[in-house]
Amino acid sequence: MALLHLSPQLGAVAENRQLLETAVHRAAELGADWILTPELWVCGYLFAERIGTDWILPTPDPWMQHFCQVVARLQVTVFLSYPERDPHTNRLYNTVFVIAADGTCLGTHRKIHVVPQAEGWASPGDRLVPIGVPPLQVGVLICADAYTPPLARKLHEQGAQLLVSSAAWGRWPHGPEDSWERRSMETGLPLVVCNRTGRDGHDLSFMDAESVVVYQGRRLLAAQAERSVVLTCDWDRDTLTPLSTAFRAILL
Repeated sequence: MALLHLSPQLGAVAENRQLLETAVHRAAELGADWILTPELWVCGYLFAERIGTDWILPTPDPWMQHFCQVVARLQVTVFLSYPERDPHTNRLYNTVFVIAADGTCLGTHRKIHVVPQAEGWASPGDRLVPIGVPPLQVGVLICADAYTPPLARKLHEQGAQLLVSSAAWGRWPHGPEDSWERRSMETGLPLVVCNRTGRDGHDLSFMDAESVVVYQGRRLLAAQAERSVVLTCDWDRDTLTPLSTAFRAILL
């Protein structure tokens, strides 16, 4: 498994797409078959005030079509954070797409706990179900979706065997504190969080943000980085816990 703990440039969509493709290729070279991405890696968290939202298209947009072909060539499964525009309502969503190793989309999760003001561009999702990623049922969360118990609990009740979260969540102004540990303890499920690093302009730092693997209320793995890195770990498919005692970090 690989977690892409990236440092995106605020508003630099083309450059960030290239960064992600580089990271995905590197993760595949390292043997990862599941690859997780951080929340809003493509544009940065506070992108709307800098570049607006006109660039957000219905999916799959041309870049996503290209990326799905890359995924199929590499034969990896990618949990891809990517904002989308609903073609029927024109509403925008903060979404994770689960792309299978053949390049098809297995399912999506639209962020439900949208943060006021900072994510004022996004509508909250209204659907929460586990996504089949054979042979598992995976519950997908996005950042603040994990802040309170109900969403993780509902995924567990619907048969999720593993929780994964795409995040952009540093310690300031409101850090995760023990949210991830609590969601794991309450559900009894492993939780894998792919976070980010870097800064969004001068206003927001993610330099202290952590990517983690949590199980039964304990952090089994955790890592920070000042630059973009690929974090890898070996994974026990039977117990759904890491075999590694620490992330391996590869700088990009």
